Amino acid sequence: MKPDAPSRTPLAPVPPRRAARLLPALLRHPRRLACCGLLAVLLIAAVLAAVPARLSPGGFSAQGTEAVRADAVLRERFAAGLPDLVLRVDAPRGVDDATVTDAGLSLAEEIARRPGVDHVFSYWSGQDPRLVSRDRHSALVTVDLAGDEMEATRTAQALVPQLTGDRDLLRVSATGASWVGAQVSQVSRSDLITAELVGVPLVMVVLLLAFGSVTAALLPAVVGGLAVGGTLAALRVLAHYYPVSVFAPNLAAALGFGLAVDYALFLLTRHREELARGLSPTEAITVTLRTTGRAVLFSAATIATCLAALLLFPLTFLRSLAVTGIVVVVLSAAAALLLLPPALVLLGGRLQRARWLSRPARTRSGALSWTRIARLATDHPALTGAGTAAVLLCLLSPFGHVRFGPADVRVLPTYTESHAVARHIAADFDLPWNRTLQVLLPETDSLEQEAQLDAYARHVSAQPRVAVVDSALGTYRHGQQVKGPGPAALIYTAEGSTWLTVLADGSPTHDGDLIDALRALPAPGPHLVSGEAARQHDTEKALAARLPLAAAWVAVSVAVLLFLLTGSLVLPLKALAVGLLSLGASFGIIVHVFQDGHLLWLLGGATVTGELILPVPVLMFAVALGISIDYEVFLLARVGEAYDQGLRLKDAVVTGVAQTSRVITTAAVLVAVALLPLLTSRLSILKMLGLGLALAVLVDATLVRAFLVPAAMCLLGRANWWAPAPLTRLHQRLFPTAPHHTRTAPLPAPRPRAPAPDTTAPH
Repeated sequence: MKPDAPSRTPLAPVPPRRAARLLPALLRHPRRLACCGLLAVLLIAAVLAAVPARLSPGGFSAQGTEAVRADAVLRERFAAGLPDLVLRVDAPRGVDDATVTDAGLSLAEEIARRPGVDHVFSYWSGQDPRLVSRDRHSALVTVDLAGDEMEATRTAQALVPQLTGDRDLLRVSATGASWVGAQVSQVSRSDLITAELVGVPLVMVVLLLAFGSVTAALLPAVVGGLAVGGTLAALRVLAHYYPVSVFAPNLAAALGFGLAVDYALFLLTRHREELARGLSPTEAITVTLRTTGRAVLFSAATIATCLAALLLFPLTFLRSLAVTGIVVVVLSAAAALLLLPPALVLLGGRLQRARWLSRPARTRSGALSWTRIARLATDHPALTGAGTAAVLLCLLSPFGHVRFGPADVRVLPTYTESHAVARHIAADFDLPWNRTLQVLLPETDSLEQEAQLDAYARHVSAQPRVAVVDSALGTYRHGQQVKGPGPAALIYTAEGSTWLTVLADGSPTHDGDLIDALRALPAPGPHLVSGEAARQHDTEKALAARLPLAAAWVAVSVAVLLFLLTGSLVLPLKALAVGLLSLGASFGIIVHVFQDGHLLWLLGGATVTGELILPVPVLMFAVALGISIDYEVFLLARVGEAYDQGLRLKDAVVTGVAQTSRVITTAAVLVAVALLPLLTSRLSILKMLGLGLALAVLVDATLVRAFLVPAAMCLLGRANWWAPAPLTRLHQRLFPTAPHHTRTAPLPAPRPRAPAPDTTAPH
């Protein structure tokens, strides 16, 4: 039976008109482009050498929230809020010994004279009982530093080594947000060096096994190195105008090397296939750019679009990583498409597989294996699809009890000073910073409105889940004043304003309800609620408010891009559904490992907090979904080509899977290997991100591409290519040379047989 509308053969070695003007420049002057690449390397090296890194260790809290505004007022009027540095001072003689008291006061005075220090408050200066340990052999000194977050971190980095250690009668150790940030920066830089020393050689080994040629293996590595180096240079410049996360270089190294190598792998593999078909090198490069090169462009646009959704969230951490990812993707695609074609012209036959790495027998068995898998999925699509979906849903199930928490000192290894000191303070002091809220009354005077303030403090202390309230008028419990004001009460007083501390009681999971109740409670005047729990609560609400908009952006953008690639409205929706199911499986595993603490020892251990760091799943969603659609693009391109050549849908799907599964699997392994340094990082946030992305990529390249996608396409049948007639005509006008799947009846399928062995493609 003939098709009602003839289809076109997309493999003819004639470039489309719009590419015809670019291809001669890529192929006719390869040495000029090679020189341009060398100049780019020199420029990148100059920027990296001349421009210092100014990276931010924070950015995990939403900006412009009530808690952030309250923190600013507390710091300005009262020098209060969470301190930048917390020094634990151990005194074997006891903190109340006269000589120890003199030494403690001298230490506080010395710190106050240091440049970059705004305020210093110690147990010896205020006699605050919360700043002394239960055994009265340790006390705390809190330090507020000048400047923004990055300036405070740099001050802490210089100040802490000069203050800590043994000092006659005292032994000083440090923690606090700024010292945590400094140590996070140090560990992150060390992990980046590990990524370069460990990740790159591992990627080279995989490439060598895939291509069987040292020259062919070096090409993707060079492309990856240029993409990563260019991104790091761009981040150095950007950091002088916008806060860039300290984790951005780690993400750039892992994602950039993985994506750039993937793009080069797809292009090189297709080039070898066209050479094996008997095309000349120039014709092979032309067809490669016309087919796989087009897929690379759509893939890069799709991933960049998914990452752009992160710009909608009011967190500098997510926004800076979004910019990082977009720059990485653009440079990866540009390096692959602009540098590989001239390199292929110059290298010629030196890309062939070395004899000592030739394994035709294994290649034949590998091709047959992927064909059998594809036949299994397409012969029993309902059973295969349902079984694969059930496996993915089982992996997703732990995500049902997910809990989110802040990125705090627990992201560091337990042996680092800031983490160890914070843990010991939590054990020895009655100062639960993570459960303490600050209620700011910016227009309430504690002297002129004493009666109203007393009534309000009683009302607050009587609320459920409130353990104790401290104010300028004393301490309150269960609606009653239990203690009058002492010397420490002075910190709650300023001209025309005051504030209270509220210690939460009960489970931390209900702190959000307490924060909402305090904000709704009538007060003597305007009031704002702050504190670590309040910042986390506000951040969760801000993310939740922007999540529908971000999801809509991703869905619409991906649908438009995949429609432009395929001319179908069904395939984009199917790609999104399958990608979300694949991503959900990795989310479930992350909860099982990091929140529940199972098998964490396999990753070198980390602090089990019973929570996931909140922005990480959002970042994983954008990156992993983009890579999932990336592999979908390459598979759909091959299936579409086979379908346009006249094969029935089932046979086109089998052909597409057999032609792409080996290279997609190799690409997924390369991405996973590139992410390995994140997995082995000493920072739990990078471990979480590395494991989540690696699992998402591997699950997508195996279970999803080999079983779920072929089964879904067979179940959909001709509906795969459906689009309303006006959109179909629009697609044909926009891409007159692109293949169009217009057949209404299938051609008879040839007798099934194993594809000829491909001794050039990776396996």
